[in-house]
Amino acid sequence: MAGSGRRWWLAVAMLVVSVSELAFSDPQTNQIGNLGCGPYHVTDVPDYNRELNLSLADLRNQLSSDNKRFATSTQPAVYSMVQCRKYLSTADCVACFDAAVLVTRNCPIAASSAIVIFDGCFLRYRNSYLYDQITDEIIGGAYRVCGKRTVSKKDIFNATAQKLLNELLLATPRINGFYAAAKEPPSGGGGGATAYAVAQCAETANQSSCQDCLSIAYNNIKGCLPNSGDGRAVDTGCFLRYSDTPFFADNQTTDIAPFLVRDSPGNSSGKKKPILLAVVVGTIGVILVLAALFLWYLQSRKQNAWRRGNILGAKSYIYKDLKAATNEFSEENILGKGGFGDVYKGTLQSGDVVAVKKLTTISSRAKANFETEISLITNANHPNLIRLLGYSGNGKVLILVYEYMANSSLDRYIYGEKRGMLNWKQRVDIILGTAKGLAYLHEQLDVCIIHRDIKSSNILLDDEFQPKIADFGLARLLPENKSHLTTKFAGTLGYTAPEYAIHGHLSEKVDIYSFGIVILEIISGRRSSDLQIEPVTEYLLEQAWKFYENDEHLRLVDNNLDPNEYEAEEVKRMLEIALVCTQSPSNIRPSMSELVVMLSNTDASIIQKPQNRPTTITDFNKRIHTITNTSTLTNATISFSRFSGR
Repeated sequence: MAGSGRRWWLAVAMLVVSVSELAFSDPQTNQIGNLGCGPYHVTDVPDYNRELNLSLADLRNQLSSDNKRFATSTQPAVYSMVQCRKYLSTADCVACFDAAVLVTRNCPIAASSAIVIFDGCFLRYRNSYLYDQITDEIIGGAYRVCGKRTVSKKDIFNATAQKLLNELLLATPRINGFYAAAKEPPSGGGGGATAYAVAQCAETANQSSCQDCLSIAYNNIKGCLPNSGDGRAVDTGCFLRYSDTPFFADNQTTDIAPFLVRDSPGNSSGKKKPILLAVVVGTIGVILVLAALFLWYLQSRKQNAWRRGNILGAKSYIYKDLKAATNEFSEENILGKGGFGDVYKGTLQSGDVVAVKKLTTISSRAKANFETEISLITNANHPNLIRLLGYSGNGKVLILVYEYMANSSLDRYIYGEKRGMLNWKQRVDIILGTAKGLAYLHEQLDVCIIHRDIKSSNILLDDEFQPKIADFGLARLLPENKSHLTTKFAGTLGYTAPEYAIHGHLSEKVDIYSFGIVILEIISGRRSSDLQIEPVTEYLLEQAWKFYENDEHLRLVDNNLDPNEYEAEEVKRMLEIALVCTQSPSNIRPSMSELVVMLSNTDASIIQKPQNRPTTITDFNKRIHTITNTSTLTNATISFSRFSGR
């Protein structure tokens, strides 16, 4: 049997060689960088190589017989994947794969992993799970490969190529299959070459990791643009390429325009929108009867849901266990107080430390739909979101159990008792991580979750000072009369967008305004609602705009920071991003995914510039009359002004 296995391996190797010797004449099989061979070795070499060859044969069969451009294969000891650029024909894709297999034969026979990347495809295998990873230590992370060909009218082409690459960076993670090929003619009538570009992520990645990988690739590929007419930037999970000459056919381009459209007023961005409840009323008696019976059935299920504990992904805790864990919800165990209830530190019988939120301000509607709402929160899984571990509810007391963050909340490190402990890099990382978490809530779930109360105290820090957004999804549990035009609406004055605070207009752009205020707090070490009295009376947002107008952005930086830690241009970039977030009307604010791109890049050309003086809430005491969505006059104990440079 062993001899038969070796003969089979030899047959596969001969097949690969016979097909691949001609493949290197195709420009799509230009190898990018060096072959990566894993540093670790397997113990049972014959068995591993037999399973590896079975895996490679399976991949080849999927490409050739099933007309695929992406394939994975799992054997007991081997995980493998191959991806071709989608502009390749089936024959070219298979030829590229064969060439990649031949190259991997240069790895030691006992090597447990390998990766090779061509212009047209990449191949990767390993003896452990790899499908959800976008980087691999054996190739040393992301890198770029710049061509030697120069381009005429370099400045025009650079601008054209950067515009195209930036659009691909925004669009590709939103496209099913994570692939786009596009071209961009030179603008302005000044001549110059057309730019051609392709962006692609491994199909087993998720939208967030695809965005992250392409952002790094974009940063790398910009290093080619000043001097080269073509360039590539790659990592294990993504590929980005541009050229001044076509490398795919015109009929292979992707329409990326629908994935770049910004929100219009009153319309949420993307295909995922906040849940809109609609009741379809039939006129046929039978339908009405069936609907009534169905509603009765659902209500009976909700009433029994507390006993079943069947919320997918969330553990059902016993109330008395949580009461004991928090020392009967004692004051000494309180971690914080918020609009939804107090949070307690709890130590379970297992020794695990958790954060226990005892919900108080909850509507009767929310209690009835508690199971559905908690399922929504539980399914939101991202490194920059607090993880909901479970719940407890008996119809009277509703409790949520979260992972515990020992470093507490961001506000304590910005202007609280731990002020000055965060350096500039940590602050920038917190801003970027928060943006990624919000982009996930807005654009990467089946249902868009608008937080409504983004502020420094709702951003918690883990042991590595990475941010985790708390209280997301809880605004949906508020009573209806506390969701819009009162001082107890789902938001915090000083952070809340004017259109929401005054008119009750809710969209993702409400969170973006609040995020901009948080950026200003992180940079300045000031609370947004605190007034600076000398030399003039002004709130943080007013002061930030004045510094921006006067090109005095460094004056905004927290005095606790070491000036050697940051550069003037980076401070200016952060200030511009913060002010763009606070622009009005709301539709000119960028989306969260656009903000992630801006924050991930040092290229000032992709930063949107603020155009208008921001609108800020400035007086919490005067009453004004506003028109609500139902055209009824409502008193709101807030007012706002569009401040002038004073």
